[in-house]
Amino acid sequence: MRGTRSKIVVALAVMATAATAAACGSSGSSGSKGSSGSSGRPTYTVGVLTDLTGVAASGNKSVINGIKAGVTVAAQDGYTIKYVVADTGTSPAGALSGAQKLVTQKHVTAVIAHSALTFAASAYLTAHHVPVVGAAEDGPEWTTSKNMFSVYGALHVEKVATTVGKFFKIVGATNVGSLGYNISPSSADSAKTAALSAQAAGLKAGYVNAKFPFGSTDVQPVALAMKKAGVNAIALEVDPNTSYALISALRQQGVNLKAAVLPIGYGADILQAGAGALDAAQNVYYTLQMEPVQMNTPATKAFQAALAQVGVTTVPTLPEYDGYASVLLLVQGLKGAGSNPSQASLITSLSKITAFTAGGLYGDHPDNTNDRENLIGGADNCLYFTRLVGKDFKLVPGADPVCGAPTGQSVSQ
Repeated sequence: MRGTRSKIVVALAVMATAATAAACGSSGSSGSKGSSGSSGRPTYTVGVLTDLTGVAASGNKSVINGIKAGVTVAAQDGYTIKYVVADTGTSPAGALSGAQKLVTQKHVTAVIAHSALTFAASAYLTAHHVPVVGAAEDGPEWTTSKNMFSVYGALHVEKVATTVGKFFKIVGATNVGSLGYNISPSSADSAKTAALSAQAAGLKAGYVNAKFPFGSTDVQPVALAMKKAGVNAIALEVDPNTSYALISALRQQGVNLKAAVLPIGYGADILQAGAGALDAAQNVYYTLQMEPVQMNTPATKAFQAALAQVGVTTVPTLPEYDGYASVLLLVQGLKGAGSNPSQASLITSLSKITAFTAGGLYGDHPDNTNDRENLIGGADNCLYFTRLVGKDFKLVPGADPVCGAPTGQSVSQ
């Protein structure tokens, strides 16, 4: 279900009418590629392409906190990284303009991309042989462009894995309903693959709707249809407004859900939302590809300690995980790129990474960053699940993580 986040923000971006030019800022020190800092160590200037403003900002802007945390860890490892931010404004034109400024004006060594609009800049970055690390949250360029490396691997959201179906079986679901948006092919595909995953686990897929109007909260007909179909678990491949409206409608209809599973919502964002959203989110399950901090592993403690150093003490958001992991992936690439890395040698080094641990956050299931064929839900096709109770995310017994395998099936619009 990881890919769903990208589908949602891509659809938001496509619907955006503004073509805001990208604005570049910096972390407070510009630095040039390969320059020496006061410590005598090389300073690597890295561009950050993200959505600080516009309709996708709420889902992406906290990535900067994660990058800051990653930079502190990189410094402890002997790597001085300065970052320069390009705001896409959540527009394709802004994404391209931002990438061009990072390359031609800031002369960055590499780009960290965490944007709904990366696809609009990817051809330019690929043509200029710029190493790109980040989150595959927007399009297929992470699969096809060999200079781009996602911390989750190059995900194939159109393919089916057994992961989600196994989770529904763990929580006692017997009949699964799924919902996806008509405007977003990937959202629609994920609704279909969730149903097929449930069937692979021996469960019934009683309701599958991959053609729901984008952003709509007119969910009463869906709730009634799900109730009639006997659904007792749902996989919602839509944005939170639609998801929480449907969950509330089902509860009002007296539907006793074993599980409502969302790919968006883990972390501080929902905890800081209004009372209405927080009420609707009660007992909802959220997916995460890396270890939730509630596991209190050495890796999660190190992650939280790094965030604390940059002033973040709340439950980490998904973008904060992504930003932190992106810096760690970049550093792993730099380690193998020689004493005076070029962009070409960095791409070559990143191309050899087959066991990325994200500082241990992947637990016993490291990510094969360069597997561009078999990853569906994330590293080793594993997902972690948490359940929101009050203002606490609770671990789910038997789901830390749930790991699946490809079924060999795929779907398309």
